[in-house]
Amino acid sequence: MTLIVGQVMTSEVVGARREMSFKDVARLLDRYRISGLPVVDDDDKVVGVISETDLLRVRALRSGSEREPRRGATSQRRAVPSLRRGLFSLRRGLFSLCGALPRPADGDGPWRAAARCSAADGGGAVRPSTAEQLMSTPAITVHPEQRVADAARVMERHRVERLPVVDEEDRLIGIATRRDLLRVFLRTDEEIRREIADDVLGRALSLPPHAVIVSVGEGVVTLEGRLEHRSEIPEAIRLTWRVDGVVGVMNSLTFRVDDTHPAERHPSHRIEHHWLPER
Repeated sequence: MTLIVGQVMTSEVVGARREMSFKDVARLLDRYRISGLPVVDDDDKVVGVISETDLLRVRALRSGSEREPRRGATSQRRAVPSLRRGLFSLRRGLFSLCGALPRPADGDGPWRAAARCSAADGGGAVRPSTAEQLMSTPAITVHPEQRVADAARVMERHRVERLPVVDEEDRLIGIATRRDLLRVFLRTDEEIRREIADDVLGRALSLPPHAVIVSVGEGVVTLEGRLEHRSEIPEAIRLTWRVDGVVGVMNSLTFRVDDTHPAERHPSHRIEHHWLPER
C-alpha cells in the first residue's frame, strides 16, 4: 500500500497567529521542542512559516547592531557595501536598509516587512518583531491525499524542513516533517516484497504467480524471471521504484519476445518460370 501524507503527518499542530510577538514565538518553539511552525490567520489558513533559524538570524543581527558604535554619516555610507554583501549571503535576509537593497522576487515575508522604514527612526530599517514580519511567504503546503514520495520531492525542491498540511479550503489540519516522511523507510523487507508481488506484478502487470521472483534486502529489490515481452521490463522496474520503502532496484529480468522493434520483413524469393529447365 502506498502511503499518503495524511497517514504520516502530525495532526496536533502548534501554530502562531500573525500578531504574535517574537518572544512568544520563541517560547512556543522551546516549549514544544520543535524547530519551526506555521503562521495562520483568523480562519486558520496558512499564511507563512517561521523557523528557529529565522529567530536566530534576527537575534544575531540585533546583537551586532547593538555592539556597532554610532559614527558619522561618511562612515555609515562606507559601511553600506559590506552590509549589503553580508545580507545577500543569507538565504532569507530579515531586514535591509531602506532603498539600499532590492526586494527579492519571491516576496519573502521578512524582506517585505524589513523594507518598511520609520520616519521617527530617521529612515532606519524596521526590525521584525511579530510573526507576520518574521515569517517566510508564501508557505509551501501539501494536501493529505498526496503521496509521501511526492511530498518528499516538494520538501527537497524548496529546501524546507516541514510542510503544513491543508484541506481543500487551505485550512491547517496537520504538519509533515522530514522525520514523518522518513517513516516509509521503516517498512520491513517482507512488507515491501509482498506489495511488489501482489500489487505491482499481480494486479498492475497481470503476470502469473511465480513468473518473477522478488527478493528484498535492506530495501533493495531484486527482480528475477522471464517475461513474455521486452516492453514489460521497464514498466515493472518503474512501478517497483514507486513502492514506499524501496531504495534500489536490481534488474535480472529476461524476455521471450522483443516487441520493442517492428518485425523485419524479408523479401520473398520468387523463381521466374523462364529459369526452369525446358522439358
